[in-house]
Amino acid sequence: MEEYIILYAQSLYQACLYEEAYKVTCTVESPEFQGKITKLQAAIKYGEEDVAGAKSLVDQCPSDDPDTEINHGCLLYKEGRYEEAVQRFLGALQVTGYIPHLAYNISLCYYRMKQVAPALKHIDEAARECLTDMPPRLEEELDAVTLHNLALMSMENKPTEGFEKLQFLLQQNPFPPETFGNLLLLYCKYEYYDLAADVLAENAHLTYKYLQPYLYDFLVTLMMLETSPEEAYQKFDEMSSRLAEQLRKLTKQVQEARHNHDDEGVKRAVNEYEETLEKYIPVLMSQAKVYWDRENYGQVEKIFRKSVEFCNDVDIWKLNVAHVLFMQETKFKEATGFYEPIVKKHYENILSVSAIVLANLCVSYIMTSQTDEAEELMRKIEKEEENVSYDEPDRKIYHLCIVNLVIGTLYCAKRNYEFGISRVIKSLEPYNKKLGTDTWFYAKRCFLSLIENLAKQIISVKDSVIQECIQFLEHCEAYGRNVKTVIEQPLEEAQMHPGKNSVTYEARLLKALLLELQG
Repeated sequence: MEEYIILYAQSLYQACLYEEAYKVTCTVESPEFQGKITKLQAAIKYGEEDVAGAKSLVDQCPSDDPDTEINHGCLLYKEGRYEEAVQRFLGALQVTGYIPHLAYNISLCYYRMKQVAPALKHIDEAARECLTDMPPRLEEELDAVTLHNLALMSMENKPTEGFEKLQFLLQQNPFPPETFGNLLLLYCKYEYYDLAADVLAENAHLTYKYLQPYLYDFLVTLMMLETSPEEAYQKFDEMSSRLAEQLRKLTKQVQEARHNHDDEGVKRAVNEYEETLEKYIPVLMSQAKVYWDRENYGQVEKIFRKSVEFCNDVDIWKLNVAHVLFMQETKFKEATGFYEPIVKKHYENILSVSAIVLANLCVSYIMTSQTDEAEELMRKIEKEEENVSYDEPDRKIYHLCIVNLVIGTLYCAKRNYEFGISRVIKSLEPYNKKLGTDTWFYAKRCFLSLIENLAKQIISVKDSVIQECIQFLEHCEAYGRNVKTVIEQPLEEAQMHPGKNSVTYEARLLKALLLELQG
């Protein structure tokens, strides 16, 4: 009978009915089950976030029980003592042997300590074990944590499904605490500020429980970007000023701790500095975006220059500085100085660098008469693409194609259409491997520019160039039937007609315009 009561209490605990579960455990009086009951009561208190209550119960458990070690590790993790927690988990792992959820806990500790390599190692092991050990399950059978993680994984390729999962979880009781903040952040990422505002208003009672004051202020300010960009900018400026002041104080603390040979103090101050910097950068980027969207690149540069003392070693900051210098079209030399270190850092695995970064660096080289460097970089990309194609013949790689397209676009912008269009056409050969949504976007811009200038009689080109264009567009028409021209945003109510959302459709339109101009 008491075994049944324990199972019933465990079921209530799994359903997060903590108060009811605790009451049921108190009805078990048999001494032989007291060990199990104490563990279960500790888990219930932990679930209720009563860390002190959970700790007093865990302390009553046998010290030689691996579960006691694991529970101590969980309590230390909850208190933010990640280094001590990971030692507890590793100690338990030596006794119990490999357990996936224990590897997951270890991975979380390393992640919190910003030790990415060991975190990835342990999470990879846990994932492999679970995938081979678990039977396939329907989505409605998944637990809340798994469904939350699947939602985040879906955001890359199936964002609509990701949003649906997170919205579903938010209606459940309980749900993973990260769900609320992640849903709001993702709505803001996709610029659905009105939906984010609705979620925040409908769930005001969750705000103080699940959102830190910084995150709440940041999200509310993001939501203002659509309706009041000036006010949003002002609030971001106030936030960045406060965080900058904190960073300066922490820098001083690090220096003083080093001067006093206080290693523990240095470590603590450095960790706090890094955490504050992680808050500062999104605020800075959001502030800069206000002027980036208005194409006021000079003002964006000024914003970035104010943050140089904190962000000089941050790759994402350097990359955005490079982009804003490049977009001004008069600072290619300075842009090169920021792009080059990023590319050289990944030179041996150059295809891991974004294609647009490589393209912008090549253009910067060309515009500063460093043609040898541009050609060397393009040869390196071509060689790497050939190596990948040899190993994976069916894989589509667009890096060199996009580099050539951007260079072609540069020449077209300077009205050297004969060379620019020729470069664009050659970059997309063979069409079955190089024609894609991104590559077509760059290519069609050049053809639209050519057609516009021909229609206005600003330029004239040889008939052979027009014929080459028509032949190219016929190839695109043949190969572009299944290539979308627009990747539709999630949650869009009005969907494009599938027949119009294709390279084939747009190539026909461009060809018709050229034939009309030809007379």
